[in-house]
Amino acid sequence: MNEPGLAGKPNSRVKSGVPEPAAIAMDIVDEREVSPMDSVMLQGHPRSRKMTIEGDPRWRALQRRDRSADGTFWYSVSTTGVYCRPSCGARQPRPENVAFHDTPADAQRARFRACKRCRPDATDPEAARVELVADLCRLIEERERTPSLSDLSAHAGLSPSYTQRLFKRVTGVTPRAYCAAHKAARARAALATEDTVTAALHRAGYGSSSRFYDAARGRLGMAPSAFRAGGEALTLTYAFGESSLGQVLVAASPRGVCAILLGDKKSALLADLAARFPHAEHKPATTELATKIADVVALIEEPASGAQLPLDIRGTAFQERVWHALQKVPAGETWSYTALARAVGQPGAARAVAGACAKNPLAVAVPCHRIVRQDGSLSGYRWGLDRKRELLARERKGRRDPSRE
Repeated sequence: MNEPGLAGKPNSRVKSGVPEPAAIAMDIVDEREVSPMDSVMLQGHPRSRKMTIEGDPRWRALQRRDRSADGTFWYSVSTTGVYCRPSCGARQPRPENVAFHDTPADAQRARFRACKRCRPDATDPEAARVELVADLCRLIEERERTPSLSDLSAHAGLSPSYTQRLFKRVTGVTPRAYCAAHKAARARAALATEDTVTAALHRAGYGSSSRFYDAARGRLGMAPSAFRAGGEALTLTYAFGESSLGQVLVAASPRGVCAILLGDKKSALLADLAARFPHAEHKPATTELATKIADVVALIEEPASGAQLPLDIRGTAFQERVWHALQKVPAGETWSYTALARAVGQPGAARAVAGACAKNPLAVAVPCHRIVRQDGSLSGYRWGLDRKRELLARERKGRRDPSRE
């Protein structure tokens, strides 16, 4: 075969016995002494590269996404221009497009950039992922308008589906739920300071009044104008119950239960209710609310009975995660604050979890009394350690009682 432009002349390489470039590349690959840059340069010979990469044990670790291989090598992908850890969850590359590197610096010298998904240049990848989600939370909190999932994923440099999964794994709630909780917190703050409800809805970031009112009814338990006025022109019904552990008060607006309070004196409980809704009209309960009181008392007397109550759980996104997790602690069992923190996906947040337990407004129904210190000793309880001790004793007894089986 003649070389282009040399018609009629034999190919000098063939005549002289000089090997073709593909053969040279094959020899280099077979010697397995390929530098990171050489690996990239050999992309012109996909068959040779595919055979070599597939025969490398590091390729098998990459296929398995083997976390134990993290830190022993890194790999780059020529078609994307990024380098990753072996455990990276990104779509698996074709072997002929892969090169292996001993250090992140080797990959960077070969002009590859760090993957934003697995953070191969970070010493602690999990901490890097948590910091990324924290950055997204700050973005949500700082924006006047709620960012969409596409906005968040673009900011993170990740796909929308992975952004959604990562956000929920770290925080325990979806980005949409976090946005809703933050909007509600903004609305509560704005209603307390703005001159009009309209000004409050715009400050909270709601695009329309209908969305604001729909969300406010669920989060506030009353119309925004009534909440802003501290319950003015609102009628709250309430009922007391007698239990072996003291007085119980349940109060509700026309849209649902807004307070469950425990204490020793009715007067103190009414004062607490008045402080929460200073301008509302307070009236004795209807028969329907009296039924709810009976259910609450039943939970106090027999905590293991599992009586169901229609709960109106409202708090910050983190508090709601903790309170929902508390409902999963079985009667007769206790968890430590650390175990509860792990259950909500934040093992290092035991102190914050304790704070959320302290603000739980739904005694027994949301059983924060089942949370103890790491050594099993009792810690603080909003309604008194004696009540906590007695509730736990009753639950243990109910669990052992064969008549309940």
